[in-house]
Amino acid sequence: MSQYILEMENINKSFPGVKALDDVSLKVRPGTVHALMGENGAGKSTLMKILFGIYNRDSGTVKIDGEEVDLNTPQEAMDHGVSMIHQELQPIPMMTIGENIFLGSYPLGKFNLVNHEKMYKDTKAYLDQVALKADPKTLLNELTVSQMQSVEIAKALSKSSKIMIMDEPTSSLTSTEVETLFGIIRDLTSKGMAIIYISHKMDEILRISDDITIMRDGKYVGTWPASEMTNATIIKNMVGRELLSLFPEKTNTVHEDVVLEVKDFTSPNPLSFKECKFELKRGEILGVGGLVGAQRTELLEAVYGVRQSSNGKIIKDGKEIKVSNPKDAINNGIALVTEDRRQTGIFGVLSVRDNTSIASLNNYVGKIGLLDQVKLDQLAENSINRLSIKTPSLATQIKSLSGGNQQKVILSRWLANNPDILILDEPTRGIDVGAKYEIYQIINDLAAEGKSIIMITSEMSELLGVSDRIMVMCEGRISGFLPGGRNTTQEKVMELATRYM
Repeated sequence: MSQYILEMENINKSFPGVKALDDVSLKVRPGTVHALMGENGAGKSTLMKILFGIYNRDSGTVKIDGEEVDLNTPQEAMDHGVSMIHQELQPIPMMTIGENIFLGSYPLGKFNLVNHEKMYKDTKAYLDQVALKADPKTLLNELTVSQMQSVEIAKALSKSSKIMIMDEPTSSLTSTEVETLFGIIRDLTSKGMAIIYISHKMDEILRISDDITIMRDGKYVGTWPASEMTNATIIKNMVGRELLSLFPEKTNTVHEDVVLEVKDFTSPNPLSFKECKFELKRGEILGVGGLVGAQRTELLEAVYGVRQSSNGKIIKDGKEIKVSNPKDAINNGIALVTEDRRQTGIFGVLSVRDNTSIASLNNYVGKIGLLDQVKLDQLAENSINRLSIKTPSLATQIKSLSGGNQQKVILSRWLANNPDILILDEPTRGIDVGAKYEIYQIINDLAAEGKSIIMITSEMSELLGVSDRIMVMCEGRISGFLPGGRNTTQEKVMELATRYM
């Protein structure tokens, strides 16, 4: 019998214009957490979609428990004990926990009707295995993201899974919820299940993993015991070079003139932000820190006009402005890159060209009211060159690009409007270390050009490494300001983030 529960050997996969996987292999031992790492575009997702039957491989073999298998559909994958917890959970919110878990395979009773008593009894047993204390009859829309994830794991257990793929499972979880998830993972592996764990969070990888496989540019780089790896060795193998610093050298100058002043901003929602006031200087990168629920996003969305405020003023370049909606913000030189690029950032089925130009189309209308396609193409070409966007062509649908390149396209969209102030909400969420460095360099370069940046981030190292100054929020209020860089510490940020006003 093979020592591996999964053996993927010499896997190749091509799409029009690109070879996504080039002779890739992956071997996973039972009862272990096997991290799969690589930059966005390295081929991780493609390899896992082949394992889960979403894509068909061009060549190569897949063996489970030493037996070669063909997994042409997700159902065939599940029949062979493979399950996948996607980064974007896909529950049916108006159905119960039990109905979601047994969707497509309801236990039947008399007259071929669903046996609800058995379904909910079995659901309770599966929920107990993932330590989720919830009534099986609870609707999914009443659960937190963490609880929905536990339901997905319970669903995998109901399919008798022996290989579970987890794609960025902690991207939307608090630190407490991460610890709960890790406890579930340890329990599952102790019973012999193999977990394939995809994440860009190296600290988590080194904590939870037994083995680490790294891919680069669609190729297999190597597999190592996690105990032999460090952040530095992982980065070197992922990007093919050493990153002596995770952050580029700062070259921007913070000027004395104030470009934005927010005074006494308060939400009509009593549980949201209240009496917030701050200043932003020209050429400054203002980092915004705080714990989940601190109302950072809500405050800056109100400044941008997405949300309403019941009180407060916005002063730009010394004059009060009215921002009732995003159009007002755009007309006043303010841009916002939203937290969730997939849901509220990209237009997935549109091209790179269209996504780049969509916020500035009025600037490219010709004499007879038609768009000037030549100028739009030139805009997109300039953006690709300026931000080093990797795309097969201008006509490529943006959803097919890596996360880092999608984020660059969104940045280029707003830069086409030449804003004075750029609000970035979690600008590097879900992208790899190499792409992060490129985003940091873009932010630094924009500030050096005299743009003013407000950057909301939950990554402490990012907050300290990129910001010139840090504004910390706690429970809807601004609890204090700190200098950026080496002039402050994580402890000082956390002290302000937990200082209830």
